[in-house]
Amino acid sequence: MNKLSDIGLIGLAVMGENLVLNMESKGFRVTVFNRTVQKVDDFLAGRAKGKNITGAHSIEELVSSLSRPRKVMIMVKAGSAVDEMINTLIPHLEKGDIIIDGGNTHFPDTNRRTALVESKDLLYIGTGVSGGEEGALLGPSIMPGGSKAAWPFVKPIFQAIAAKVEDGSPCCDWVGDNGAGHFVKMVHNGIEYGDMQLICEAYQLMRDMLHISADEMHLVFKDWNKGDLDSYLIEITRDILAYKDSDGKPLVDKILDTAGQKGTGKWTAVTALDHGIPLTLIGEAVFARCLSAIKEERVKASKVLHGPNPAFSGDKSKFINDLKDALYASKIVSYAQGYALMRAAAAEYKWDFNYGGIALMWRGGCIIRSAFLSKIKEAFDNNPSITNLLLDPFFRDKVEKAQKGWRNVVSAAVTNGIPVPAISAALGYFDGYRCERLPQNLLQAQRDYFGAHTYERTDKPRGEFFHTNWTGRGGSTSSSTYNV
Repeated sequence: MNKLSDIGLIGLAVMGENLVLNMESKGFRVTVFNRTVQKVDDFLAGRAKGKNITGAHSIEELVSSLSRPRKVMIMVKAGSAVDEMINTLIPHLEKGDIIIDGGNTHFPDTNRRTALVESKDLLYIGTGVSGGEEGALLGPSIMPGGSKAAWPFVKPIFQAIAAKVEDGSPCCDWVGDNGAGHFVKMVHNGIEYGDMQLICEAYQLMRDMLHISADEMHLVFKDWNKGDLDSYLIEITRDILAYKDSDGKPLVDKILDTAGQKGTGKWTAVTALDHGIPLTLIGEAVFARCLSAIKEERVKASKVLHGPNPAFSGDKSKFINDLKDALYASKIVSYAQGYALMRAAAAEYKWDFNYGGIALMWRGGCIIRSAFLSKIKEAFDNNPSITNLLLDPFFRDKVEKAQKGWRNVVSAAVTNGIPVPAISAALGYFDGYRCERLPQNLLQAQRDYFGAHTYERTDKPRGEFFHTNWTGRGGSTSSSTYNV
């Protein structure tokens, strides 16, 4: 009799294949299935040859090959394909069996699917998996949520295949109920959007204002990767800038400047709007990709819309140091905003997030992994109820020290007509957050003037609302108010 498999996986695209190979390398037996069954045969004859990996040509065959409680991981495109696969699986499973969605799913879908699957006496996990192709194979960051009763059964597998940090801790732990895991993965991706845009703005300033070559920038990023900015994205930027095309010229200079996106950054920004959280940097990073996508329109606009010609006459080395400070301070703001969004969602959905633990899960395997994350864990270890990372003594000190260079960079960019939407949005957020009195008192007066939306007064208790008949022609009736 053939030995039963520990887990089944459906979907043999890049991530699915590599997760299977990772599981097998850690001692687990895996059964694989793909709707195009030829992929199963090709995989078994290729990368999976000679390994403890079994192929299935039907859902029935897959399910019958698994030990109980059966664990089936779905790695298919997010959306209707996941729903279709869940509906196909449910009739073949028994009470206590576990369905796992490891794709980039929008968390409300995971909330809905958890309820559906649990109503069938089954268990459901929606898990974020970050690290790309290499991470899936060698150790990703894994962020599971859903039916907590399922966690003990998948924990040995997930923590075995996850990336490990210096002390051996796995970059994987239980996140929370329902869509909590996919929510945290969504915020991760939003921060990833922000980090990438910040790096691109630093690159553009060096290229278009300092007029330094890709090889010189390679050395700058190489140096930055040894200090506070040590991270995977800085590391790969260093490597990209050194990569030469077949003619010996930098390949990066030949890549069209139109960015793609799969929607997770947009989800993060929209969710922030839903919760009234000022996620300004990530929002600008999403819009920057949208702006890059209208390439032909920008080319036409460049012929008729004119601004200053970039010209820099100062000390390049000093400006590069200022740029490093601006990048680091902006990165702190990005994480501060992301964590503020997680805190708001936790209150809304009754999730008990371990914020320091989330930072630990992101320290290895994932795209935003960096040395910086250990400081976030320390911040929450020191004060689990901290409302904003900018208030942590370490980050407050870092931002204050970087502030002069940060402002110099934004000023130089504006003067030279070079767009830095994410860096400037981060600075705007910092200045707004530290401002005791913002101008929205005038905004509230405007709203009350044209719409009788009421306002609160500085000389009265919070929660008491007033309306003024500004023109003498209005009445005393006021509209309802809306507070984020």
